[in-house]
Amino acid sequence: MSEPRRRMSGKERREQLIQISRTLFAEKGFDGTSVEEIAATANVSKPVVYEHFGGKEGVYAVVIDREMQKLLSLVTEALSASHSLIKLERAALALLAYVEENSEGFRILVRDSHAASGTGTFASLINDIASQVEDVMVDEFVERGYDPKLAPMYAQMLVGMVALTGQWWLDVRRPAREEVAAHLVNLAWNGLTGLDPTPRLTAASRALEHRLAHPQQRTAESHPSGPRSRAAGSEQQPEPPPGGSAPRPELPPPPTDKEIRELEKARERELKERERLRERELKELEKARERERREAEKIARDLEKTRLREQRELEKVREREHRERQRLLKEQEKARERELREREKARLRETKAAERDALKHAEPVGEEREKLEPSG
Repeated sequence: MSEPRRRMSGKERREQLIQISRTLFAEKGFDGTSVEEIAATANVSKPVVYEHFGGKEGVYAVVIDREMQKLLSLVTEALSASHSLIKLERAALALLAYVEENSEGFRILVRDSHAASGTGTFASLINDIASQVEDVMVDEFVERGYDPKLAPMYAQMLVGMVALTGQWWLDVRRPAREEVAAHLVNLAWNGLTGLDPTPRLTAASRALEHRLAHPQQRTAESHPSGPRSRAAGSEQQPEPPPGGSAPRPELPPPPTDKEIRELEKARERELKERERLRERELKELEKARERERREAEKIARDLEKTRLREQRELEKVREREHRERQRLLKEQEKARERELREREKARLRETKAAERDALKHAEPVGEEREKLEPSG
């Protein structure tokens, strides 16, 4: 006879219902999931669900709260790094790692949370993360001479960009999360004008990604009975699994905390040197712009001088033309006056000639009259 199945404790039953509900909420959402379906999947009656959570809203609130706390703790831990660039890298890696390893939870978070959950929505989680990023950005803004009042807006931009990229990557899963994180940081850190065509994460963040991607290796190293605690002289290879397949090659050990700190220091020195080079390039660019500005001003002054000279020459030509027109007008006036005087003289001559002719005709008439009169 088979042994009777062990009865679950109340804590185990509660955890089972949470995990089943988590899967159903991820697949169908809050409205698409019923208490009947949760109970049937768990092979229990509906009153058991009500006993533990009071209904579908209660178990949904627990699922949402767990996922929010899990993601928030990952991002909070990432933001504890020393350098701002490493903080950004690790925050992006933390979100993408959560998306990859907790796909069901992320799908639940990005859905519109039901009002009965009592724990808010994904937007409220983003605001919580942005408030932590804001504290980091305020320090950076003050150090670089920017207005710290703008830090909240930039924090929302930064977190929103990473969160939306995570939603997109949830379905495509290509390229690998380390590459996606590198490109995210590339855009956020360098901007479009300084975009690196082949971005890579810093060595410190790559070491963290190695640990996140291979947790089983870290667990084996932390136990005395693990592979590293065996006798140093033992060269026995692990037995191949059934089927005769070759054993998987052993992964290289991840860096120690001391090595990570050294990598961070080296990266910080590299970043400082890069910032100095960028400042020098900016100064050279500013000098070049100043030279261009002075050259443009000189060209503008020369053009203005040429324009003024041409304007003066034009004014002189116009003045000469005006004087010439005045001279011609005066000459025409003098010619008209001479013509009028000549006409007047000719008229006077004609008048005198007419008078003389009249006198000549008058004298013979008088003589003839005297001859006709009788003498006394």
